[in-house]
Amino acid sequence: MVRDGDASRRRLLDAATQEFAAHGLAGARVDRIAASAKVNKQQMYAWFGSKDGLFDAVFAAQLDRIVDAVPFTADDLPGYAVALYDSYLTDPEIIRLVGWNRLERVPTGDLLAGHGALTEPKRDALQQAQRDGLVVDGLAPDVVYAMVIGIAGSWSPLSGTVTAAPEDDEAEHDRRRAALRGTVARAFTTARP
Repeated sequence: MVRDGDASRRRLLDAATQEFAAHGLAGARVDRIAASAKVNKQQMYAWFGSKDGLFDAVFAAQLDRIVDAVPFTADDLPGYAVALYDSYLTDPEIIRLVGWNRLERVPTGDLLAGHGALTEPKRDALQQAQRDGLVVDGLAPDVVYAMVIGIAGSWSPLSGTVTAAPEDDEAEHDRRRAALRGTVARAFTTARP
């Protein structure tokens, strides 16, 4: 059985996730979050201390989801890039939270510093794929990982050119997926498309 306090806290985190994804830390309004969650602001402050504390709690709660939006497949980096593209279409809040955290909290450096347990298995899998001859060597695994994510985000909500939307023509989605698959395959794998 879920206690009322636990349910209220969950509603608050859900409402804050939506608000921060839409408006960032600076633009988010505590009044809107509290009203949406049906929680009073005093209780929110008792749990999280401040709007900053609430943002940090939201980001921490979403971190696993952000890093593991799709299963990582070092032996199929082109498929991984395409799966990321699809995840950005169906769950844009994840990438928006990452963007706001980058803009407002960690403007430079490793966004996931201190969270090695989330990224080390990916690095290790890439090292093994390089040893197995599936992924090009000469690039450090963290570089490969960062570049694949960057390429996969070409049409994400953080794109500087065009942001894809679920309602875009399916032929356009397929064209983008094919471009991602081919580019990542040529850049990072030993198999050629």
